[in-house]
Amino acid sequence: MPIATPEVYAEMLDRAKNDEFAYPAINVTSSETVNAAIRGFAEAESDGIIQFSTGGAEFASGQKVKDMVTGATALAEFAQVVAAKYDVNVALHTDHCPKDKLDGFVRPLIEISAERVRGGGLPLFQSHMWDGSAIDLDENLQIAQELLAKAAAAKIILEVEIGVVGGEEDGVAHDINEKLYTAEGDFVKTVDALGAGEKGRYLLAATFGNVHGVYKPGNVKLRPDVLKRGQEVVSEKLGLAPGSKPFELVFHGGSGSLPEEIREAVSYGVVKMNVDTDTQYAFTRPIADHFFKNYDGVLKIDGEVGNKKVYDPRSYLKAAEAGMAARVVEASQALGSAGKKLG
Repeated sequence: MPIATPEVYAEMLDRAKNDEFAYPAINVTSSETVNAAIRGFAEAESDGIIQFSTGGAEFASGQKVKDMVTGATALAEFAQVVAAKYDVNVALHTDHCPKDKLDGFVRPLIEISAERVRGGGLPLFQSHMWDGSAIDLDENLQIAQELLAKAAAAKIILEVEIGVVGGEEDGVAHDINEKLYTAEGDFVKTVDALGAGEKGRYLLAATFGNVHGVYKPGNVKLRPDVLKRGQEVVSEKLGLAPGSKPFELVFHGGSGSLPEEIREAVSYGVVKMNVDTDTQYAFTRPIADHFFKNYDGVLKIDGEVGNKKVYDPRSYLKAAEAGMAARVVEASQALGSAGKKLG
């Protein structure tokens, strides 16, 4: 199947919310990790999302270029071609984009899609994330309003973050403190500013103790009930029936989470969970295994010639692809999306 159209992406999110499962959103940085993620979705018979962070996109453009838009566009175009060979739907997304990188990442990418749509085509991406968690909420939502209007015109869904995800990702670090839990009033402010879908569809990354990276048990306390209460207060404000879920939520910092924590978060309206740390390890571990077992072949030791079969990058990248794909299958199973591809 080709990359998901706006209509297919909307149907994917509708199904996830209605049937209480979520899609793995796998961070990728190269053609090889794109292949691994899509292969994993296919093996799990799950639709899914692949996403590029600012740092991942910059890396993908090459170390002499280091341009986020170039890298993101290149990976997106590559994914368009490769995904067509698989029988699952894949959506393209960009991950955390702070205020100082909007003009060099999300805004130009939205414009690329808008131009394609104006010409009668499809957007390049299906969604983009604006991460205003480091600034005042009022300014965060003001910028979100501007981006939501532009995204809606380009048939793109916007992801917005309220609250702070702790830990470090791509050099952006946040402390582990009370800001990791989104306040009830922030949910209300969000719907006041962005509406409930009538101004454009958006995903909400509300925080409930999330931390990037993996921490030992007990260091971080996840409280999925924060999501439950956020849905409740906004349902009451909008006059919706008890148990309604006005927000489509995103689970950041999900690596290392317990299965029961994931299931509880999904039951409160999480439709997308980011997975990066775990898939990075799953990709790298087989490479380390290959090098340790074949060190005298990958290195030309004591004047020898080595073994071309084991220093050929394909020999270890094949194993890396398989390892990461297996971890994507595991994520799909944990989130309940396995076996539920559209069509």
